[in-house]
Amino acid sequence: MSILTQKTLSKSISFNGIGIHTGSNVNLKINPASPNTGIIFKRVDLNSNNIIYPNYSNVSDTTLCTTISNEHGVKVSTIEHLMGAFYGVGIDNAVVELNSQEVPIMDGSAKVFVDSIKEVGLKFSDQPIKIIKINKNVVIEDQNKFISILDIKEKDINFHSRYSAKERVYEYHIVNRLGSLSIYKNKAWHIKKKLDIKILKKGAEILQGEHDFSTFRASSCTAKSPIKKMKSVKIKKSGEKILILFKSKSFLQNQVRSMVGCLNYISLKKWTIKKFIKILKSKQRSMCAPPAPAHGLYLKEIKY
Repeated sequence: MSILTQKTLSKSISFNGIGIHTGSNVNLKINPASPNTGIIFKRVDLNSNNIIYPNYSNVSDTTLCTTISNEHGVKVSTIEHLMGAFYGVGIDNAVVELNSQEVPIMDGSAKVFVDSIKEVGLKFSDQPIKIIKINKNVVIEDQNKFISILDIKEKDINFHSRYSAKERVYEYHIVNRLGSLSIYKNKAWHIKKKLDIKILKKGAEILQGEHDFSTFRASSCTAKSPIKKMKSVKIKKSGEKILILFKSKSFLQNQVRSMVGCLNYISLKKWTIKKFIKILKSKQRSMCAPPAPAHGLYLKEIKY
C-alpha cells in the first residue's frame, strides 16, 4: 500500500441530513469507484443530465457555500465539507449520489464524513495518483491582492513545509520620521518619535539565545513549548528606515510583533533595559507592551 496510489472506499456509506440553505431532507450515498474515475456527484432525483464534476471550472457560485454546475444547469451546493473529507482521508475516486441539490450539513463540519470513511476503511489500487506539475511562474491577482508561485522543488514524501524547516527569518520594517507615509503606508510601522538605535540594539542582544518567551506568546498559540532559541536579532538603519531581522528555527504566535513592541518601549525610554529583562523573565503576557502592527512584518525566508 502506498499513499501515492489511488484510493477509494472499501464499501458504500449512506447519510441522511438537512440542507442548511434549502432546508430539504437529503439522502446521500458515497460509493466506491474504480481508478481514474475521480470524484463524481450524481443527482438521483433527476433522470438525465444528472452528473456533475467538482472541477474548479464548474464552480458556478460561492455565495455562502460552494456550488458546482454542469453544462445543463444542474447543480450541487455546499460540497466543501465532503470534498475536504475526501482530501483529508485521501479518497481519489468515489461516486456521490444524492436526491437533492445540496449536500446535507450534518454537524457543520467534515467530521461525520471523515469518521464514517475511516470506519469502513480504504481500498488501495495499483494506479498512481495524479500529480500536477507547475512548469512556469504562476501569478494570481485580485484587485490589490496577489499570490505568486515562482519555483517548485522536488522533496521527500515525508517533507512538511512547517515542521521540516531548519530556520525562519522574519523582518520587521519601521519608518522613523515625523512626516506621514506615502510609499510605505501600510507596509511599515510609522513611528514619529525618534528611536534610540543604541538602546534598540541592546534590547535585541537580550532577546538572543534560548529563553522562555511566554511574555510574547499569544493566548491562542498552539506551540508545545514557549522555549525557543533566537539565533540572532539584528538592527539595521538606513536613513529613516529601520529593519529588525529575527532568525530562529521556529516562533510563537505573535512573538515577533510582541518583541518589536517591547523594543519600541525601551527605545522610547518608557522602559529601562533592566525593566525589559524583568518583563522577559516574568513569563507573563500581561506584562508585554502592545504588539507592533501586522503591516510591518514580513516572512523573508525559510531554510530547509
